[in-house]
Amino acid sequence: MPDNERRMYDLEYPAPEVVSDSTNGPTLIVALQGYADAGHAVESSADHLLAALDSRPVASFNNDELIDYRSRRPAVTMDNHRITGMEHINLGIRVLRDTEGRSFLLLSGPEPDLRWEAFTEAVADLAEKFGVENTICLYSAPMAVPHTRPLMVSAHSNTPALINSMFTYDSKVVLPGSASMMVERALHKRGSNVAGFTAHVPHYLASSPYPAATHELLDAVARASGLAFPLRALEHDMTRVAGQLAEQVNDSSEIQQVVHHLENQYDEELERYRANHPKAMLPGEHDMPSGEEIGEEFERFLAALDSTEEDNATEEVGGPQELPTEDEQDDVYPEDLPDADSAGHKDDPEDIHPEDLPDAEGKELDDDQ
Repeated sequence: MPDNERRMYDLEYPAPEVVSDSTNGPTLIVALQGYADAGHAVESSADHLLAALDSRPVASFNNDELIDYRSRRPAVTMDNHRITGMEHINLGIRVLRDTEGRSFLLLSGPEPDLRWEAFTEAVADLAEKFGVENTICLYSAPMAVPHTRPLMVSAHSNTPALINSMFTYDSKVVLPGSASMMVERALHKRGSNVAGFTAHVPHYLASSPYPAATHELLDAVARASGLAFPLRALEHDMTRVAGQLAEQVNDSSEIQQVVHHLENQYDEELERYRANHPKAMLPGEHDMPSGEEIGEEFERFLAALDSTEEDNATEEVGGPQELPTEDEQDDVYPEDLPDADSAGHKDDPEDIHPEDLPDAEGKELDDDQ
């Protein structure tokens, strides 16, 4: 191993097993924090995976080679007149197992300040060493979109299969570069499959944690890679944040007007995109069944229906069912029968009062949503 790589990172020894399945190599997810991380979605995606899934270190990068401590000063703890702790900056690759036991790699930590070329080549070398099949880089950008519409994740890739039916920009775009983008470029030059997913976060929420962006980024990765992630905790956070935002919007007519304008702009843009990309799967539609899936489900329904009719015909051929005797009829009591209310309204909510219903202003806002 060349000297510059030896200084760049240290491999874990013994190296942990990295096995995806019998046919494909593991997926590498790149989630470097610091650039294009609106709503803290990229950092939160890495944190969520590390907290929810088992992981082991694979390679640790040398902070002194890559980090400018003056630009990201670590937090220092002072207790009883003494320095007792310092925040550890961890930039490295770990192997994780999804909820179905499949391995994948995660590159996370702060974006390097220095030596981007050497860093990206080292990452590309490690990807080859562990037989990475696909690499997906995560980004999150502030956009003029409303929080009341499904969050959009746009995609770019050198491999169409990784971004099948996802929202893409067909025009030429020039934007500031990042270490993650240089990783994409290095892997592309080596002929590897690589993609980038960008969550579109409402610009007025860019500086605060926004769990919807984290959820949609990880969901997009799961659909592209076939990995299975535990996302229920994020769904609870999404519900909580959505409630807080609804309260703030309802309290301000000015905010309502801004959101309504963004909604119209969002809807018009999606209509234009749909006209040019009729097969695209737009935000909020990836959970809807395709026409092929609906057809398959209908065929299963008809097959089950035919099977039921055959069973009924067999029972009729066997003769009439034996009726209960007079003594058995006497054993049936009225209290054993369900009353009309319990039969028809078992799951109806209780104690609903008029004051619990949304007022007219809140109802109008929901309709807009």
